[in-house]
Amino acid sequence: MRKVNVVILVLLAVAFLIIIQRNLLSLSDFLHKEIPHTGAILPFEAELSRVLGVDLERQGDEIPVVLTAAEERLGAAVAAMHSIYKNTKANVVFTIVTMNDTADHLKTWLSVPRLKSIKYKMVLFKPELLVGKISKNPQTIDAAKPLTFARYYLPLYLPDVEKAIYLDDDIIVQGDIKELYESSLKPGHAAAFSDDCDSASAKGIVRGAGAQNNYIGFLDFKKEAIKQLGMRANTCSFNPGVIVANLTEWKNMNITHQLEHWMELNTQDDLYSKTLAESITTPPLLIVFYKRHSTLDPMWHVRHLGTTGAGNRYSPQFIKAAKLLHWNGHYKPWGRTSAFTQVWDRWFIPDPVEKFHPVRRHAVDK
Repeated sequence: MRKVNVVILVLLAVAFLIIIQRNLLSLSDFLHKEIPHTGAILPFEAELSRVLGVDLERQGDEIPVVLTAAEERLGAAVAAMHSIYKNTKANVVFTIVTMNDTADHLKTWLSVPRLKSIKYKMVLFKPELLVGKISKNPQTIDAAKPLTFARYYLPLYLPDVEKAIYLDDDIIVQGDIKELYESSLKPGHAAAFSDDCDSASAKGIVRGAGAQNNYIGFLDFKKEAIKQLGMRANTCSFNPGVIVANLTEWKNMNITHQLEHWMELNTQDDLYSKTLAESITTPPLLIVFYKRHSTLDPMWHVRHLGTTGAGNRYSPQFIKAAKLLHWNGHYKPWGRTSAFTQVWDRWFIPDPVEKFHPVRRHAVDK
């Protein structure tokens, strides 16, 4: 009887092992099967990501990226996020600063299949923060869009974060955003920018890198408040469209309060240059971060693509090599006249509710 029981147990064990082997083969086929319409062989994590709708490949430390999303330029923010997300395997989490009347539109847009894996949170900007801090000058009122000042308040959106990236919406990222995030800041510096004199042309990469800006292009050095700062008028300015910020230092140095202070003084004494270059958000930043900021790799902020002659300024080879492109200036890549719109178009995803439409001319882009 015992021999019979032993034989039965052995047979059961063999049967069990055969079943296990078959299941493992089936599981292997499942984990490495060909996905219809793509032909891609997906590993275990990617297959689960597809089934669950969650990007399991992007685990680890978060990389916080802050952008603004204005209703009239919503397609810009979407294209920027899409380019960042697709060019990295890092665990990027976007903080999108927007207005109440834009939030629902943006949520709908980000729910389309090609964007639904993007991690993000929305923060509503409070325009009352700017009461008494913006000049009523009709020449600058158009430039005083509330969201352009969102970069002043980074610690409010990310109270528990030590380091973050801020980006303007008129950018496309072609490199791995993790590399930008890992840019080193000197001790005691709350931010890193690209200096306007530290352009690619200075290294002989591209002919004619465009306008070289300095402090006198943004500030009125005849005003007493500016004189007392002891700043040199010919100091190279920087562009705050790309910021890598140490938010711990930002809070320790009370940067937001300092920026607000200079905004308020400007409403009283008109401290900005009469020939102010582009952005009214830049002068307070230039004052507060005068000789107190670190510098970014210039290839991580190739700018002036939105200015006159940008198509002749940069070669196609250089544009392809650039890690971040910025269409600062009047000519945006979703508008009728702009250089290198084909680069921006690669990352734009059509608006599902068809409110936002890029304007295109029939002529071939440069």
